[in-house]
Amino acid sequence: MRNNRGVANQLASATSPYLLQHAHNPVDWLPWSQQAFNEARERNVPVFISIGYSACHWCHVMAHESFEDPVVAGYLNDHFVCIKVDREEHPDVDSVYMDATVAMTGHGGWPMSVFTNHDGHPFYTGTYFPPVPRHGMASFAQILAAIAQAWDERREDLDAAGVRITQALESRVLPDDTSMPTDQTLTTAVQVLARDFDAGNGGFGDAPKFPPSMVLEFLLRMAAVGDQQAGAMAERTLEAMGRGGMYDQLGGGFARYSVDRAWVVPHFEKMLYDNALLLAAYGHWYRLTGSPFAERIVKQTVEFLLRDLRTTSGVFASALDADSEGSEGAFYVWSPQQLQDVLGVEDGHWAASILRVTSEGTFELGASTLQLPVDPDDDERFARIRGKLFDARAARVHPARDDKVLVAWNGLTIAGLAQCGSIFDRSDWIEAARRCADAILVTHTDPARPGRVVRTSRDGIAGYADGVLEDYAHLAHGLLALYQATGESEWLELAGVLLDSAIAHFADDQGGFFATADDGQPLIIRPRDPSDGAEPSGWFSIADAALTYAALTGKDEYRVIAEEALRVVVPYASTAPRMAGWGLAAAAAMVAGPVEIAVAGAPDAPGFTALLAAARAVTSPGAVIAFGDDCVELMAGRIPVDGHATAYVCQGFTCTLPVQTTQDFAAQVQALTR
Repeated sequence: MRNNRGVANQLASATSPYLLQHAHNPVDWLPWSQQAFNEARERNVPVFISIGYSACHWCHVMAHESFEDPVVAGYLNDHFVCIKVDREEHPDVDSVYMDATVAMTGHGGWPMSVFTNHDGHPFYTGTYFPPVPRHGMASFAQILAAIAQAWDERREDLDAAGVRITQALESRVLPDDTSMPTDQTLTTAVQVLARDFDAGNGGFGDAPKFPPSMVLEFLLRMAAVGDQQAGAMAERTLEAMGRGGMYDQLGGGFARYSVDRAWVVPHFEKMLYDNALLLAAYGHWYRLTGSPFAERIVKQTVEFLLRDLRTTSGVFASALDADSEGSEGAFYVWSPQQLQDVLGVEDGHWAASILRVTSEGTFELGASTLQLPVDPDDDERFARIRGKLFDARAARVHPARDDKVLVAWNGLTIAGLAQCGSIFDRSDWIEAARRCADAILVTHTDPARPGRVVRTSRDGIAGYADGVLEDYAHLAHGLLALYQATGESEWLELAGVLLDSAIAHFADDQGGFFATADDGQPLIIRPRDPSDGAEPSGWFSIADAALTYAALTGKDEYRVIAEEALRVVVPYASTAPRMAGWGLAAAAAMVAGPVEIAVAGAPDAPGFTALLAAARAVTSPGAVIAFGDDCVELMAGRIPVDGHATAYVCQGFTCTLPVQTTQDFAAQVQALTR
């Protein structure tokens, strides 16, 4: 045995909370590095790569069952070099080995368990392995023994298997580039989505159900141009998610997914990216419909983000754990008796009826998640009860927070806060977005490497992993939203720097983008996949940001880059639109124009506030807004007339006549909206 219990391994200096959770395992964990593979070659043993993340319930289970077991750890240390990877810190590593795992087993998930040779070629993969044989599954110890024996006796077979799976991954063919997306492309995507739509419960497909955040953005953009079917699917899904147990009815914010098709029981971890994306989606739904329910969800979700995930420096932590007190969901669920203990008998019964808390329970051990299928008939009573329950819940043991800061997820959060701050005229939300952007740029960029970003930080200390494509794309997306919320041109300029860096280091000569930079640490393959996952793909996000940047600056080369990248959307539209929601949303903006709006005049000029509010209410897909600094290209030559604020409505930098009333402005926007 190469380690003793209680002696920190090489994860002790990590900035990742997930890695730090394993720093005192008796396993001799190494972080992802070439050093680990070199050691395996020197010792002539295989490599075991364990991939997970801090809020992952089954990652905790396998850690307690196996990685904290000194016997299992001793066997690992003697027969393997063990690498622990935070999938959020290294999404590139996770992507490559997840593809291998799915190819070899037919399914994926976390914890991911991968066995490779010294070159990183995987020859055996899986996810969670139990400590004893169970349900036809071999135990983890049996798996380890079999692999160690095969390594000693059939090494050439394992090497050959690893090479074969790597070659298979390299040979995967992406959808062929086709013609540009058109109105028909978008209509086809809506029709295909409708076939998989769950009309009764909202969302798509069967359990488990993940929030279809990127698809919702596409459907809302289609609803904005009159597609009633798209609007109905978006509204049903947004309503159902916000009323179900996946939404925290007391504290705001969404859990990662629902284990059932009706959104009743969530997997309770709360992820920053989900809440950033859904914040924007509910905000855009409100802008389109004026729904009071959407407004409530937006305000409560912002409260959750600022209260529970914002750090002292103004950036946002990655996640809240699913578990507390060793049990998943313990912080969030209630029994009828617990309601009565807090509220008294009468209010307890009423709350149980409103929130669907039953004696049988909707979760485990007679406990229920909180749902709100219909709005209560007494708003004041419900607000009082909700406040009491929230305060009582605050005394419980809180789920742990993953304080790791990710550039990509903070970029999405900046965008959500800036966009909703504009829609709801909340300068404090916009200020929160500005403060976050400032802090990200200070910690995650280096003047010695202009245009490059470091992906992670913790407590203001940057990690060692370079940014991947989504970091550049989502941060550019956030800065572009922040410019349109503030009129401060520095955010637009910085977004341009990020786009230029992404194009220089991630673009593929064959079209599209790689997930990793051309000067990054080599992997067994260089991942290149346009499809969305739990968050927008870097490929589609870069295209969307480039399109927005072109609309604000008039720089046609960025529009061309966006159009070329979005060609891949066409085959997705007819075969797998759920995998391309962000690309379809960008394509909707491309097909629409997009509309470009410049509001000229000082903030105190007559009519300025009304015109800016009207501009922010525009729902035309991809519409952009410029105001403030006249050094921005869309503002060039756009001047107030006779001292009154003046709006210019343009498309392709060709503008209609200047207008000074909201009525004339609305008519011009309508004329340009398809």
